[in-house]
Amino acid sequence: MVKSASSPVTITVSSAGKESGSRSMGLTSPIPRRASISSSASPLGGGGNRRASSGGRYSSTTKDDPIEEMNSEFVSYTVHIPPTPDHRSISASQTSLSEGGKDGLKLKPERSFISGTIFTGGYNSVTRGHVIDCSLEKPDTMKSGLICGMRGCDEKVVQGQCECGFKICRDCYLDCVGSGGGRCPGCKEPYKDASDGDDDEDDISSEEEEEEEDQAFPLPSIADFKLDKRLSLVKSFKGQNHQPDFDHTRWLFETKGTYGYGNAVWPKDGYEAGSGTNGFEHPPDFAERCKRPLTRKVGVSAAILSPYRLLIILRLVALSFFLTWRIRHPNRDAMWLWGMSITCELWFAFSWVLDQLPKLCPVNRITDLSVLKQRFESPNLRNPKGRSDLPGIDVFVSTADPEKEPPLVTANTILSILAVDYPVEKLACYLSDDGGALLTFEALAETASFARIWVPFCRKHDIHPRNPEAYFGQKRDFLKNKVRLDFVRERRRVKREYDEFKVRINSLPDSIRRRSDAYNAHEEIRAKKKQMEMGDNLSDPIKIPKATWMSDGSHWPGTWASAESDHSKGDHAGIIQVMLAPPNAEPLYGAEADGENLIDTTEVDIRLPMLVYVSREKRPGYDHNKKAGAMNALVRTSAIMSNGPFILNLDCDHYVYNSLALREGMCFMLDRGGDRICYVQFPQRFEGIDPNDRYANHNTVFFDVSMRALDGLQGPMYVGTGCIFRRTALYGFSPPRATEHHGWFGRRKIKLTLRKPKVTKKAEDEMVVPINGENNDDDDADIESLLLPKRFGNSTSLASSIPVAEYQGRLLQDVQGKGNKGRPAGSLAVPREPLDAAIVAEAISVISCFYEDKTEWGKRVGWIYGSVTEDVVTGYRMHNRGWRSIYCVTKKDAFRGTAPINLTDRLHQVLRWATGSVEIFFSRNNALFASHRMKFLQRVAYFNVGMYPFTSMFLLVYCILPAVSLFSGQFIVQSLSVTFLIFLLAITITLCLLAILEIKWSGITLHDWWRNEQFWLIGGTSAHPAAVLQGLLKVIAGVDISFTLTSKSATPDDGDDEFADLYVVKWSFLMVPPITIMMVNMIAIAVGVARTMYSMFPQWSKLVGGVFFSFWVLCHLYPFAKGLMGRRGKVPTIVFVWSGLLSIIVSLLWVYINPPSGGRQDLMKFQFP
Repeated sequence: MVKSASSPVTITVSSAGKESGSRSMGLTSPIPRRASISSSASPLGGGGNRRASSGGRYSSTTKDDPIEEMNSEFVSYTVHIPPTPDHRSISASQTSLSEGGKDGLKLKPERSFISGTIFTGGYNSVTRGHVIDCSLEKPDTMKSGLICGMRGCDEKVVQGQCECGFKICRDCYLDCVGSGGGRCPGCKEPYKDASDGDDDEDDISSEEEEEEEDQAFPLPSIADFKLDKRLSLVKSFKGQNHQPDFDHTRWLFETKGTYGYGNAVWPKDGYEAGSGTNGFEHPPDFAERCKRPLTRKVGVSAAILSPYRLLIILRLVALSFFLTWRIRHPNRDAMWLWGMSITCELWFAFSWVLDQLPKLCPVNRITDLSVLKQRFESPNLRNPKGRSDLPGIDVFVSTADPEKEPPLVTANTILSILAVDYPVEKLACYLSDDGGALLTFEALAETASFARIWVPFCRKHDIHPRNPEAYFGQKRDFLKNKVRLDFVRERRRVKREYDEFKVRINSLPDSIRRRSDAYNAHEEIRAKKKQMEMGDNLSDPIKIPKATWMSDGSHWPGTWASAESDHSKGDHAGIIQVMLAPPNAEPLYGAEADGENLIDTTEVDIRLPMLVYVSREKRPGYDHNKKAGAMNALVRTSAIMSNGPFILNLDCDHYVYNSLALREGMCFMLDRGGDRICYVQFPQRFEGIDPNDRYANHNTVFFDVSMRALDGLQGPMYVGTGCIFRRTALYGFSPPRATEHHGWFGRRKIKLTLRKPKVTKKAEDEMVVPINGENNDDDDADIESLLLPKRFGNSTSLASSIPVAEYQGRLLQDVQGKGNKGRPAGSLAVPREPLDAAIVAEAISVISCFYEDKTEWGKRVGWIYGSVTEDVVTGYRMHNRGWRSIYCVTKKDAFRGTAPINLTDRLHQVLRWATGSVEIFFSRNNALFASHRMKFLQRVAYFNVGMYPFTSMFLLVYCILPAVSLFSGQFIVQSLSVTFLIFLLAITITLCLLAILEIKWSGITLHDWWRNEQFWLIGGTSAHPAAVLQGLLKVIAGVDISFTLTSKSATPDDGDDEFADLYVVKWSFLMVPPITIMMVNMIAIAVGVARTMYSMFPQWSKLVGGVFFSFWVLCHLYPFAKGLMGRRGKVPTIVFVWSGLLSIIVSLLWVYINPPSGGRQDLMKFQFP
């Protein structure tokens, strides 16, 4: 039994014998537990002992303190690891060297065991590691570490020839110096002592000794710094041979690092060309590089912005005068008509002000990727090898139903992420399968296999976009800017391989079904045979569960096609599978093209980022909180497995279109002032939209006008996908600095430094990161540490990862402002620690269904629960704590996705958004209750988010008023006077001018603006009223709101119409109000024209006014009417029936209320005059 003192987990390692034949390992079930973190057991409270893994076995830690035992319940994990090629029994492992020499077999590294094992577990269930890959490796053909690395050479290695560590013998070294240009075969860099290559071996050794003497003194070890006792540094605890602390001194010495200018010895060979005084080199000037900003804010031209602001003021004045005139001049003949119209107009004016005020300060931003590369990926004094110093990014992809979200779409998204232009070792991708489907699991396994071909191909030939479906489907010339002679041949091979990959993905459902049927039939036969052997009555039925089987002949632990207990969508165990293990820190180059390798990758890094499949546990009786709960499960899992300080979340149908998008987002996070940024939001761009964008699917007015304007305030809203988060901001912590806005319109500002508790008093709900190395008050820090289990749960691994993520997300010391803590350059250029089974077992426990009980997950930490639009609420909470966000609009679209082009699907999507806004309005997330840390105009913008659905109630009335006016012969004003027409003209002209200027500074088109106006009325008369009704029912009656998942369109087959879904008419109750409005207005126009033409005293002014407004309504509803016609004008009969009945009822009701002539007794004799 392995024990230490940092986690309430005891893991007993036992190895099954050869005769057992066991293929699984069991861990006792994690039960609800509570653990408090003391100063000696957690990174937040001191050094303590960390768990250590030996030889790839499970490690654990246990707390023996009797006081701790009184306050917490402990879980005992008993692990049975079966003998596999990469994990032998104790006796076998002791003799592995001798056996390896006899049979020539190679033990796979420990990470292969992790990537070849499915880990499952959850509440009241055994946590298991199911080994799915236990085949023996081929005979070892790799050379020993003491043999020369050149092909065909087996001489002994001469050490210390190159910094890259390439192993080479003396003869090969002399050949490289003499005929190879003096360059190392490994890193292709010239040997420093190439001129002395003809000397003998003794001369080489003496030169090494002299070189060592000339080296600068290395940096002291991190352990020597007198940091705060709560400092948690990244320690190596995964391997038996690793020291407990990372030896910074040894690392700097081996990499020939120096302390910097002013050290006792400056290297004579220097870091730049030329020689300085007395034979020493002048230090490079790093100051100029550090001063160059990564980002720049570009304001909108004053020639556009000043008239734009002036027009807003002029229109506001015109509206004020118009409404004042309307109130003072009522229509005495139709007071009811005048009252309804003036009420609607007042609300429209209020709604316009809420929408327009946040648009006063639009900005544009640009990034400089060359500075990012120079600052974080160039050799410097602390990072001589030029390893990437960029922080890690964990990418989250969410899917829930493989039937509505095709696996091929998800696979292409994953491939675009794995091929992104970001350091491979700093990237990790997590797929959340909330349906627990075997189809998604096996599709991801196929994707990981194809990625070994696709990703090197993209890197070698600079392929864009790196989504294979989008790339191979492009209609432009794919040879443009391609100069390599092997491109066409390799592209043809990869294209053929991708076609086969698509066929395999498409055949998976049928393959899984046939495989499961065969295994189930076999199980039935075995049950029958056993029944016969037992002598039971053969007529008795045998209940055999219809299981879903994996390819290795074992039960799938997730959802089965035939739902059974513990295997349904709402009842299954948690699953984690590492599809691609974390890569090594050093580049790994491939081989030449041959029978096994489709492309030549001798000059291409073939490493792949870590890829993990996650399906959280679900059990009946627990609220799993839909997408928000799945995202929070990924946050906890990634914190334990990779702990990237930044998180990018994408929907399964949104792929990376611009491979440099992550770098552009990191420019904002790592620039001066970036420590106050909680997230960087990218605009959503869509493919597969019809050219006319009939239903405003591109939504360019929101993404290019409203979001750019918010970027000039406190930042854009979070819209659910395409967003890079700071992990500590998601954890609910406050920013290092904030500004409170007091007084009228927040004009009086008070700056706060939230990480110095002695300076400013913290609010009750303030949550400050236990920053390491700062002189915080010990009592406050201890209180924060004790509150961590209550906030984040009882996982000590999760708690210990928090300060590490905060440290890795800091700005560099030379960028950070005065008085603020930054990290030294090169501190992230160290290799990532390998995974072991104990880490994955811990990750299983944090995705259990009970883990969030009595914690603040979903309340303050992570994605916020309780709303259909959890994305807006999550962003609002961050802004309310004082964080700010950034809107990153790249020249080339960062991400692209799909949107529903079908009318019914589009209306249901808008219904979900509007319902979430109504929920926000009736909750504590209403901007009226925002803190003083939120700017006034930002508060107005968030308040408008909750208010806009209520405009639909007034819009419905106002769209009916023209028809009522034509039916009754009255109008909203007494007469069309000159004053009324002047006001109406002024309001219309200012609106058009504002639209033109918005088009100018945002870059949208007039067509986009008009489509947005049309769909605003379509949605306002269909989905928004239904959202208001549903929201009121939830608030008043407690009726829960449920929505179906929006179907993602799959790639159309060759010959199919790409926009076929546009013409499909699906009946929905949301269509009734717009259809009724159209029918009533058309009938009213006919009635009004007929009445006026046959009247003895025609009132043409009232007719013109009524017809004009009816025509305005019908023009806005034209796309809706066109959508009802379908491709050939076929409309379901129910549409005409409902519309006709409602129109007749409204017409008869109006005739009854206001008969045209005579009394009510003459209603049956009604005739047009």
